Amino acid sequence: MANPKAKVSKSRRDKRRAQFNARTKAAVTVVCPSCGEPTLPHRACRHCGHYKGRQVTGKVVVA
Repeated sequence: MANPKAKVSKSRRDKRRAQFNARTKAAVTVVCPSCGEPTLPHRACRHCGHYKGRQVTGKVVVA
């Protein structure tokens, strides 16, 4: 098992641990202008298939 080479200060340890919560934020969503469902930005809507005002995919059933 590996041993520490040098003492890690409390501030350095806490800075490393702070990155965990910074990376696990909730995904940002926007409202689809055609159907009103929340979708991920810069992606086609999973509910109606619209992207930038155009129909790009067939209707997908989300179960």
